[in-house]
Amino acid sequence: MESSQIARIASDTSDPRAGLRAVSSLRVLAETLELRQVEAALRAGMKWQEIADVLGVTRQAVHKKYAKRIDPTIQVPRRNA
Repeated sequence: MESSQIARIASDTSDPRAGLRAVSSLRVLAETLELRQVEAALRAGMKWQEIADVLGVTRQAVHKKYAKRIDPTIQVPRRNA
């Protein structure tokens, strides 16, 4: 099922069970896409603070969420680098 179809189901309140399943699917999709974008940002040389600024969270929050989940081959810029 395409994400646009899932979004339509998630916004339809006539079947809460289907809607909740769709919301859960969208949450998983969003988390997966966010991780991929964080990895892409790090590969492009962005620092944790820059990523955090774009996501609207603190540097500590984005680092805590992703530091152990990113591809270990990515060269992560150090804070003082």
